[in-house]
Amino acid sequence: MQARMGSSRLPGKVLLKAGGKTFLEHAFERLQMARTVDRCVVATTTEIQDDVLSHFCKSRGWLSTRGPEQDVLTRYYEAARRFPADIIVRVTADCPLLDPDLIDQVVELLICGLPALAYASNVIEPRHFPRGLDVEAFKFSALEEAWRKANDPSDREHVTPFLRNHPENFPQNAIHAKQNNASHRWTLDTPEDQQLLTRILDYAPEPAPWKTILSLVETNPEWSKLNAKIRQKEQ
Repeated sequence: MQARMGSSRLPGKVLLKAGGKTFLEHAFERLQMARTVDRCVVATTTEIQDDVLSHFCKSRGWLSTRGPEQDVLTRYYEAARRFPADIIVRVTADCPLLDPDLIDQVVELLICGLPALAYASNVIEPRHFPRGLDVEAFKFSALEEAWRKANDPSDREHVTPFLRNHPENFPQNAIHAKQNNASHRWTLDTPEDQQLLTRILDYAPEPAPWKTILSLVETNPEWSKLNAKIRQKEQ
C-alpha cells in the first residue's frame, strides 16, 4: 500500500480522520482482511515529511518500507525485494473504502491464469467500479521487468502503466461489475472528497462491502454532489 503525506490538493490526507480512525487505518485494516494477502506493507517515501508515517506504522506494528517519492515503481520494487512475494498487490492509502472481497477476486483471477497471466485488476477500461476501489495484482517477475525497462517518468510514478500498455508482453485480465458504477468517486484527494468519505464512514457499518456503500450513497444522492465536480488526475 503506497502512502505519503505530500499531496498538492490535500496535504497530510492519509492521517486525517473520519469515523474515529485515520483514512490510512481504514484502508490498511481493509487490506488486512483480504484472504489472499499474506503480508501487508506500507510503502512510503524517504522524505522528512513522511517520518510521521513511518512512526505511525511502527506504533501499530505494521510493516513498512521507504523509497523514492516520485519513482514509485522503484519504491514498489525495493519493497518487494525486502519482503519477497511471487505476487504483488498494489493498492493506495487514499482509498479508505477498499473492499477485501474485490482484492481477493483480483488476486484469484491472476492465480487462475498463471503461469501465462502477468497482471490482473479491476481498473482496465472500461472501468465498472467506483474510483477508490482500485486493486491491481501482478507477478514479481513483471514488476522487475517494468522496473528495468520503464523510462517514462509517468510509468515510474504510477507503477503499472508500463504493464497495462504492453499486453503483448504482460498478458492481463480484469474483473468487471454487472453494472457500470464508475461515475462514483470514493477516493481521497481533495477537501470535497474528504467531505463525502467522512459522510460515508460516519454512516456505513464498519467495514461495509462496497455494494452496501453503493446502496447507502444511492439512497442519499446529495452526498455524491459533494465531490461531483472533482476530476481525477491523469495517470
